[in-house]
Amino acid sequence: MKDYRNTLLPIGKMAKANRISIATLRLYDQLELLKPAYIDPETGYRYYDIRQTSRLDIIRYMRDLDLSLSDIHDILQQEDITLIEEKLIEKNNQIHQQLRELKAMHEAVDRTIQSIERYRKSPASGTISLEFIDRRYLLYMPCTDNFYAQGIVAYEKTIQDLRTHLMDKELPQLLSYSLGTSVKQEDFTAGRFVPDRVFIFGDKNLEDYSSSILVLDSGMYCCIYLDNFDDEIPYAHKLLEHCSEQGYQISGDYICEELTELNVFDNRQRNMFLRLQVPVTFRKNA
Repeated sequence: MKDYRNTLLPIGKMAKANRISIATLRLYDQLELLKPAYIDPETGYRYYDIRQTSRLDIIRYMRDLDLSLSDIHDILQQEDITLIEEKLIEKNNQIHQQLRELKAMHEAVDRTIQSIERYRKSPASGTISLEFIDRRYLLYMPCTDNFYAQGIVAYEKTIQDLRTHLMDKELPQLLSYSLGTSVKQEDFTAGRFVPDRVFIFGDKNLEDYSSSILVLDSGMYCCIYLDNFDDEIPYAHKLLEHCSEQGYQISGDYICEELTELNVFDNRQRNMFLRLQVPVTFRKNA
């Protein structure tokens, strides 16, 4: 014991110096992760060499990376630096995935807050406005059913198909609430309502999940607001008529965007606040 007096620490002091519990040190001893340097044969009291702190540091480092005690045991037992590297690469990939999911969650929550604020400050149904809308990214799939002809049940089926598609791509569920549908420009201007795509809105990070990404450039949109799914077609006709009356040139596909869903008030069916919109350009005077 005399040979160790300058380097040995009782288990309590070793725990306090490293800000861990005595129970944790006993567990590490039991799992053969960190054995005491000396055990008093008479009292059974554990003592640790202060130089074992470096071993404790690597254990805590790997625990901070959320590696299991079993994995840490294997790494330390095998004394193989390549195994440590493999585990760290695996953990690094997991961290990147978690960051992607957290970023997607942040974006979805932020978009929902903006949507609710827009709803609170929105004009009355039927109000037509001219708005500049920033660039948007859409993750889409083709529509297989004409829910304009078949009604709200067909629309719900279309949304379920989209969400199944998104889950297959491991997209966070929270992103699937920012919904939209489109009608091709030539169909809309001819007064034909045949849905072309169903999609979610997001940012450039949607490209991490799928190649089925459509970018809507920023620009001027003629918009009309409403709060009833069944009113979409007559309100879309009002939008088309307004563009014609004002001399706006429609320059892209028609979009129906769900700004928010208000099912806190009615659990029987989807209550939507919608913004119908078409990109437009203008005939400018010479």
